[in-house]
Amino acid sequence: MRFPNKETVERLRREYPAGTRVELVQMDDSQAPPIGTKGTVEGVDDTGSLLMKWDNGSGLNVVCGKDIVKKLDPVTTICYGKTEVWDSRKEAADFFLRAIAGSEGAECKRYTTIYAKLVSGEKVCSDDVS
Repeated sequence: MRFPNKETVERLRREYPAGTRVELVQMDDSQAPPIGTKGTVEGVDDTGSLLMKWDNGSGLNVVCGKDIVKKLDPVTTICYGKTEVWDSRKEAADFFLRAIAGSEGAECKRYTTIYAKLVSGEKVCSDDVS
């Protein structure tokens, strides 16, 4: 197996800093988590492998140039004081759009406020209108 050069490893470290959320697309390993498993990058080693903490408890690393993951776009919503972190902005927006359709009055206004912040790209979207 060929290892990546120093510049590639540094690029991977910038692209996947600790805390980055990813979803597994492809991994050819008998012990691999199922495709679609989500996890958190804990770091990048000198071989360019992503050091992983998968949501299912696995710790199998993502091998540079062999395995495939996609970065997730996490977003935080705060509604009625409850904080929730979503791995997908689209999932969060779809949820709040359905909530808007099924509500009215002040509740609808809360959901609409969060939805507007989601579609405008904010990282933390709360029902606070101030």
